[in-house]
Amino acid sequence: MIEKINSLKEEIQNMVAGSAQEVEALRIKYLGKKGVITALFTDFKNLDGDSKRTLGKPLNELKTFVTEKIASLKEAAAQKPDDSVTSLDLSRTAAPMPLGTRHPLTIVRNEITAIFSRLGFTIAEGPEIEDDWHVFSALNFAEDHPARDMQDTFFISRNPDVLLRTHTSSVQTRVMERTQPPIRIICPGRVYRNEAISARAHCFFHQVEALYVDENVSFADLRQTLLYFAQEMFGPETKIRLRPSYFPFTEPSAEMDISCNLCGGKGCSFCKHTGWVEILGCGMVDPNVLDACGIDSKKYSGFALGMGVERITNLKYQVKDLRMFSENDKRFLEEFTSAH
Repeated sequence: MIEKINSLKEEIQNMVAGSAQEVEALRIKYLGKKGVITALFTDFKNLDGDSKRTLGKPLNELKTFVTEKIASLKEAAAQKPDDSVTSLDLSRTAAPMPLGTRHPLTIVRNEITAIFSRLGFTIAEGPEIEDDWHVFSALNFAEDHPARDMQDTFFISRNPDVLLRTHTSSVQTRVMERTQPPIRIICPGRVYRNEAISARAHCFFHQVEALYVDENVSFADLRQTLLYFAQEMFGPETKIRLRPSYFPFTEPSAEMDISCNLCGGKGCSFCKHTGWVEILGCGMVDPNVLDACGIDSKKYSGFALGMGVERITNLKYQVKDLRMFSENDKRFLEEFTSAH
């Protein structure tokens, strides 16, 4: 065995390794569970007493020697630069990475938000799962209003007072409950209505609503705000018109049309040859709504308006099918790469 020990010592003295992987392979070869040195210690156990006294010291010295040698090789390998790194040509242009784009609804929502922010409006958000008070009662909806029917609204069956909001007006009621005027907010978000899914309708869509409450707010303020928005969104030549309408939470109320941005108001198939396209609903906040939210309607007045983001996106990009906004078709989404 002494000859074996001397031979291994010479072998270990001359061994080299160029990487951490090679050092680990040497460690396993000599010191692993089935390694050469381990096997010698196993044989050592079967020797007689005299042989153990003779070979014990050289064998321990051999184990110490190989351990130190492997440690020195490991240290040298760690200091050696990685060939895979040094072989990189850092002057080469990086491989092109395909970039995504914002969703068209996000692009338009950001535009709407930016326009109203220039008028001093701030963003307010609220929960999508709401209660009857904030969605209907505080907004002057009658007890028998069709919107309170399950055919129009998604109610939580176990609790008829809990529902998926049908408009972001619920955010306005929450803000008015905890904030005294002046209030100037926009409320973007997703809303839900129990409608059959088609090219022109969906069971969920997105809205941006605006609310301004202060002393002496008039319909003239509302009209000027609407004109500014329309011309910023669709171009400085855009005209608007207001048609009388009805909403439970505003009085008086109106629907706003803009001059068709395709034909310039001359009449085409898109605007049904009228020269006008409906875009949003608006009106002066009903005094009952202000009072229900704890705001003195004799001192303050305000206006509110709301628009569907999908509707505005259709007008800007002529998207004919609402379902395309939620189908995640890459071919459709890639068309908006250069939009923003």
